[in-house]
Amino acid sequence: MVLEVAEIKVTPGQEDAFKKAYRSVREVVRVSPGLRSMRMTQGVENPSRFVLLIEWDSVEAHEQGFRETDRFPKWREAIGPFFAEPPFVEHFADVD
Repeated sequence: MVLEVAEIKVTPGQEDAFKKAYRSVREVVRVSPGLRSMRMTQGVENPSRFVLLIEWDSVEAHEQGFRETDRFPKWREAIGPFFAEPPFVEHFADVD
């Protein structure tokens, strides 16, 4: 299992519109093979900062099972207009 962590900075003043867009399109991601769980969080001190946390079976499940499909452009089209800058995305593995 890997954890995708995506830091998303939204243009100030667009937070509510971003959350609405996310809610309308999240199912596009959730149906991806290899996705185990998904949640979006919003900063308390900095409400324009969001962190998306997705557990995948593997990095390949994320990249091939979602990013290389027709679902990814739909996802970006819905939420991308609210980005203040490109998201910073990394994958993490549990430490035993």
